[in-house]
Amino acid sequence: MSTPTSLELPDGVRRTTIRTARGAFAALEAVPGSGVCERDAALLVPGYTGSKEDFLAILDLLADDSRHVIAIDMRGQFETAGAEHPAGYAAAALGADILAIMHTTGARHLVGHSYGGLIGREAVLAGTGAELASFTLMSSGPGALTGPRAKDLRAMLATLGVGDGDRTDGDQPDGTRPDSGRTDKAALRAGIAELWRAHLEPQVIAAGTPGHIVAFLGRRMLGNDPDGLVLMAAHMLAAPDRTAELARQDRLPMLVIYGENDNSWSPAAQEDMARRLGARRMCIPAAVHSPAVEAPATTASALTQFWDAAEAEQRRPAATAAPGGR
Repeated sequence: MSTPTSLELPDGVRRTTIRTARGAFAALEAVPGSGVCERDAALLVPGYTGSKEDFLAILDLLADDSRHVIAIDMRGQFETAGAEHPAGYAAAALGADILAIMHTTGARHLVGHSYGGLIGREAVLAGTGAELASFTLMSSGPGALTGPRAKDLRAMLATLGVGDGDRTDGDQPDGTRPDSGRTDKAALRAGIAELWRAHLEPQVIAAGTPGHIVAFLGRRMLGNDPDGLVLMAAHMLAAPDRTAELARQDRLPMLVIYGENDNSWSPAAQEDMARRLGARRMCIPAAVHSPAVEAPATTASALTQFWDAAEAEQRRPAATAAPGGR
């Protein structure tokens, strides 16, 4: 899980709620000190078990460039209410949430971290494209999670008594298991609490994480909707490779950014995805899976430069625009 190094709100950053036609979403928003937003707004979407706080270290840096920046908790994450029905966690449904938030806030740059990248891709593919100025996949991959992290995720589901094939991504109209009926949410919640106490919390403490951050991580983990945790995990383990579809959005500027030591989707897989997309690519030295936490200045600079270039390209007359809009 992404672990913020501080929970202090930088100057110009505040907690808020984004109210949309699809519901309310907890958010952090940053505005320039001048209050004047001369550039397109940006929306930042966290990964699995993550939250808006994963972007705290870069929000003010991004807003300094005369830009309104919003980071959210997706549906069922931390301080955003869960879906009324498990089908609300289908990838397409979560992507529709993102489009609704962008419509409400006017954000035109979209950044998805890890699982948030998979959901951001759903939003891009479902949208008209006209509302987007750019799309960034941060430490995210072309499809299903593989390798050691996939093994860990399957082990987590097994501990909760749920196999990754037992829950669906919205395929069942009533959100039940194909073979055994609705999962007991109270039992899932108790299992998640035990998973945190017996496994995740000791790992976080052993890593030298300060006590107040450990307490926050615990609140966040237990604040997630159990159905959301299970269904998002199932999607991460079965997500199709939609890179070819995304590559058809050839007038949308894209950036693939990741740490050189990423331990989820491999750097090689992300580099290949960038090539297939015709996207810009940036590998962050010494970073692992959370560049916004591990290398905030470098990450913020890379995003700002990419966004500025994308906006400049859009302002150019069509006759002189670069082929493919990249």
